[in-house]
Amino acid sequence: MARYALLTAAALAALTLAACQKKDAEPAPADPGTSNAAVNAAQDATSTAVGTAAAVTGPMSTEAFVTNAAISDMYEIQAGQIAQQKGQTQAVKDFGKQMVTDHTALSNALKPLVVAAGKSAPAGLDERRKGLIDNLNAAAPADFDKVYLTQQEAAHKEALTLMQGYADHGDDGGLKGGAAKALPKIKAHLSHVQGLASAVH
Repeated sequence: MARYALLTAAALAALTLAACQKKDAEPAPADPGTSNAAVNAAQDATSTAVGTAAAVTGPMSTEAFVTNAAISDMYEIQAGQIAQQKGQTQAVKDFGKQMVTDHTALSNALKPLVVAAGKSAPAGLDERRKGLIDNLNAAAPADFDKVYLTQQEAAHKEALTLMQGYADHGDDGGLKGGAAKALPKIKAHLSHVQGLASAVH
């Protein structure tokens, strides 16, 4: 119980930090000594901390699982479409295409399970993922592959935690099975992106 309280506090602190960074980054003119790429990288790193903290705070409701799984897939699909257009290497373009294909399939596989559970998925991205997409679109061509792969590694770690957590502790049998079935694919994606990232860094 103390662990969950501590992790919840960490998640709230990360959320507060993200809100402060976003507030500071938007209205103020850019500091001449700080590039947009550096600001965007800091925002992506904060997003990662928020997502990781939120994903490990303990057993989640079916509602929260459905929302997070749907948004995760939507982000992956949109990011993959951008990677196909802006990727600087064929490997990144191909990975983006694979993410569109695989996460569309994962999303479609979960849809009937969501309906059977009496839940509904959100129609669009949350503000955190919108920020990640904005930063991908804003990335300079020379930086794009690194930005995309960094985001992808973090996103798949978060998705792995989400799916594993619900597969182990979820309260809807159908969705637990769906989460368990998605795990090997997400693990394969994470391994693939880590290999690509090590080649880029």
